[in-house]
Amino acid sequence: MAESDSPAGVLSIEDLSAGYGKAAVISEIDLSLQPGEFFGLIGLNGAGKTTLIKTILGLRRALAGGIHIMGRPYDSGEARRALAYLPENFQPPWFLTGIEFLRFSLKLHNQKKADADLRESAQRLALDPAVLDRRVQTYSKGMRQKLGLLGTVLVECPLLILDEPMSGLDPRARTLVKELLLAKKRKGCAVFLS
Repeated sequence: MAESDSPAGVLSIEDLSAGYGKAAVISEIDLSLQPGEFFGLIGLNGAGKTTLIKTILGLRRALAGGIHIMGRPYDSGEARRALAYLPENFQPPWFLTGIEFLRFSLKLHNQKKADADLRESAQRLALDPAVLDRRVQTYSKGMRQKLGLLGTVLVECPLLILDEPMSGLDPRARTLVKELLLAKKRKGCAVFLS
């Protein structure tokens, strides 16, 4: 497909089949996600949700069909720079402090924010800014999840892929995450949730 013929939108999936070896786990998937849209992927265990996400991320090759991110093939560098991902079982590097992890996440996208802004963002997600100076190995599951969410949403990418983002969060934090994601939506970010 010529670049001028590439699908419009933040994420475009056309007739996608993917799986393991030659056996398809998902087949004939069509999806288009526009700026400022949310997409929720739900299904039973084993239905292929993780396979779809891994294929979008380029961790698994498609058996058939195509995926484009911002009009670019999903396995191109331009496409990969356009997305930020939070895995279901987020485990930050244990040897980093929280602030080091956030700086690292931003650096992966050639971005930088002042430490004061990072601490303010943590506070808005009910993560005590003082814990950002501690190594993440001392964090509870909920604290690690908040850190992962911050590392994902602070980068200015047009596509966020969040796999079970509310896992381990208390009710107050869940409300704050919803508000954070709605703010990203208002800025035109597309959010793909599993």
